[in-house]
Amino acid sequence: MPAYDRNNIFARILRGELPSKKVYEDEFVLAFHDIYPKASVHVLVIPKGEYVSITDFSTSAPPDMIAGFWRAVVKIAKDLGVEDGYRIASHVGAKGGQIVFHFHVHIIGGNRT
Repeated sequence: MPAYDRNNIFARILRGELPSKKVYEDEFVLAFHDIYPKASVHVLVIPKGEYVSITDFSTSAPPDMIAGFWRAVVKIAKDLGVEDGYRIASHVGAKGGQIVFHFHVHIIGGNRT
């Protein structure tokens, strides 16, 4: 797994250097609409910390960050109106299709686009 790159696009969004269409933010996460949506609801949720992948996040983040992250994912799905059916996806590593090496999950629900 590559080292965390502080200039990756999500790190820049977190610092306010790049715009995003924000859906939700708290002390643990920032959530925003995916610029290439695969369904009518397609939101990215990123932790406010330097984690490369779910593997890095689950082994390095403090317990309150992990709990806060997953609670936020569930809240966001409910707020988006897809709590009765949605997918959560996270790619791990280049071989797993990960493009941005900042841990994130996709919340995907509603009709496919």
